[in-house]
Amino acid sequence: MGIENRKDCHVLVIGSGGAGIRAAVEAESFGETVIVSKTITGKGGCTVMAEGGFNAVLNEADSIQTHFEDTMRGGAFLNDESLVETLAAEAPNRIRDLFSWGAVFDLANDNTIAQRPFGGQRCARTCYAGDHTGHELVMTLLEKLRGSSVEIENEVTVLDLLTDGERVNGAVTCDREGELGVITADAVILATGGAGQVYDTTTNSTAGTGDGYALGYRAGAQLIDMEQVQFHPTGAVTPYDSRGRLITEAVRGEGGILKNALGERFMAKYDPVRMDLSTRDIVARAIATEVLEGRGTEHGGVWLDVSHLSREHIETRLPIMLNQFLKFGVDIRTEPMEVAPTAHHFMGGLKITTDAKTTIPGLFAAGEVTGGIHGGNRLGGNALADTQVFGRRAGISAGKTERTARSVEMDQIRAAEDRLSAYYAGSRRSADIRRSMKTLMWNNVGIYRNELDLRVAEREIRKLQAAVPKIDSARELSDAVITENMLLVAQLVIEGALLRRESRGAHTRTDVKQTWTNETSPFGHTFFVKDKSGIEIREEKL
Repeated sequence: MGIENRKDCHVLVIGSGGAGIRAAVEAESFGETVIVSKTITGKGGCTVMAEGGFNAVLNEADSIQTHFEDTMRGGAFLNDESLVETLAAEAPNRIRDLFSWGAVFDLANDNTIAQRPFGGQRCARTCYAGDHTGHELVMTLLEKLRGSSVEIENEVTVLDLLTDGERVNGAVTCDREGELGVITADAVILATGGAGQVYDTTTNSTAGTGDGYALGYRAGAQLIDMEQVQFHPTGAVTPYDSRGRLITEAVRGEGGILKNALGERFMAKYDPVRMDLSTRDIVARAIATEVLEGRGTEHGGVWLDVSHLSREHIETRLPIMLNQFLKFGVDIRTEPMEVAPTAHHFMGGLKITTDAKTTIPGLFAAGEVTGGIHGGNRLGGNALADTQVFGRRAGISAGKTERTARSVEMDQIRAAEDRLSAYYAGSRRSADIRRSMKTLMWNNVGIYRNELDLRVAEREIRKLQAAVPKIDSARELSDAVITENMLLVAQLVIEGALLRRESRGAHTRTDVKQTWTNETSPFGHTFFVKDKSGIEIREEKL
């Protein structure tokens, strides 16, 4: 490629969801800022799809300490305490930012921001805009972005991060026409979201392919706890092409009841105190168990019922859910929804400090691409708060990075060119590779795991990695790149699941005899660095 196809900036943000836009808005005050999005900024990620809400301590009955404790306990004490303290302490101001920028949240009778209860939390802490909170958040951020000088590059895929010695100083890109580009920067922020798309059934948009995990890993950044994948308890079951579509936790927060095919409120067996508002890992395992033991519905799910609530309550508080199911031919005002677990959120990811710094200089990260904040299980409502708290911190930290002279190693450019050229002589279509991977991950690396299934998955993923994606035109280059990223993420999930010989958070091993609790477990984080992985053993206590 010609080196003239080059752009330079102070801060490069890769990813354009809630965390990425917030980071760019903050970084822009420090210097030239560029957002690179493989989709359309604000439209293609998972933030805009989030329905439930934003956790923040806003009333006297709640406290920062309670939010901290709920998050640690919900995360099976695998969380980084300093990150959780930061999340809980700063979330109230971040929701106030959005409110002051024009976000329209539901209000209580006293005109304060309304809050609803979510699973695993002792207080009604979740702020919301009906059941379309993420959409409201992103639309507000986009308005803020439009008033800035941030440059936006849409439909551009990042192939790899550029490094100068041990420091990240930019990225190699590929546009939809297959043209290579280089963006150099003093600092790079990864805000690329999660990787639910490595599973056959997921709530994630098609953009949830885990590119940031792969980019960070290949650049030498440390990742942690990649085996901790949250399966949301309630995804749509039918019709077939809607499998996995999110049925927001707000449904249960507003009083929805789970029942099996026999009409039993089965959560009494699994968490008699919190019942339907237990943590997501417990509810997902409960539903999976009911189905596996023969008490599921015809389509392999259970029932989620709000028909006991008033029509006005459902129409006002759950309008998106109501309209979604009406399109399916189900009126949730009078009949139950059929639901089952679906791949939803990655708790693992790039290891960061409270200033959103990764383990390699020049690289920052925010949002779902990071690990440590949510531990072994994320509480509903904490993800949107995470995007704003750490998106802001990443933008400020990256913005404060000292300006330096930047050079581009031509070996890295040639490696990118060689990689793309190899796809024209590939052996298998990306769509075929992805289909095999997604089925394998769903069947072998799902809610319940064991060593035999994991070893089979490990072997089969390596076979898929050996099959270079095949393309016929430059327009297919991005798809091939993303497919390889997904396979790498799948490999890291499997390796982490094999390393963690315990059941903790969202990770359940049926072949391991558990002799400890989350609070006394001898297992710490699983760590991943390029070409090697290992596990650190230490006690995790609140």
